[in-house]
Amino acid sequence: MLQIRMTISKDKVVSFNYTLRGMDDEIIDMSGSDPLVYLHGHENIVPGLEKALEGKTVGDKFNVSVPAAEAYGEWDGNMSTVVPRSSFDGVEELEEGMQFEAQFPNGSQVVTIIKVTENDVTVDGNHPLAGMDLNFEIDIREIRDATEEELAHGHPHHEHGGCNCGHADDCNEDDGCHAGDDCHAGDDCNAGDGCGGCCHEKN
Repeated sequence: MLQIRMTISKDKVVSFNYTLRGMDDEIIDMSGSDPLVYLHGHENIVPGLEKALEGKTVGDKFNVSVPAAEAYGEWDGNMSTVVPRSSFDGVEELEEGMQFEAQFPNGSQVVTIIKVTENDVTVDGNHPLAGMDLNFEIDIREIRDATEEELAHGHPHHEHGGCNCGHADDCNEDDGCHAGDDCHAGDDCNAGDGCGGCCHEKN
């Protein structure tokens, strides 16, 4: 009897294991014991990887190189800005490389500190992987049809009730997954000074 195998296409919930390596072949991230789960065709993961997964089926294992333009974009120097150090009241030590979640009028955004002076802090709004070509090792574990509720929300609902962001970091607030915790870095941060609201320190 001919057995038709389900393939990855729009509105399918896909589960896969991955190892992510940078341009120097160093491991950046990996799925570990819990596969990454996403809803295909709904921008849950970077576009270059989603394109490569199209048409694949359970058991497929492959490597794919995703250029920066189809991953987290090219690095944009215009996304760096200087904010008053007072914007981070409540944070005792500020160091280069620290990440915070800043609230902007159009939503939250993770920023990275790239310079600290006595009075000012320079933050970079580029994604940490911006400008990098990404190399993935993929192992497709499961494919199923999405439920009506998942389609309405635009993301899969996980049985464990948590949030499996993986490298993509495309979780929504209704997932219960947030880039930062509840440690306020200052309440005097506003859109006018380039920070756009209160900042939360990212773990």
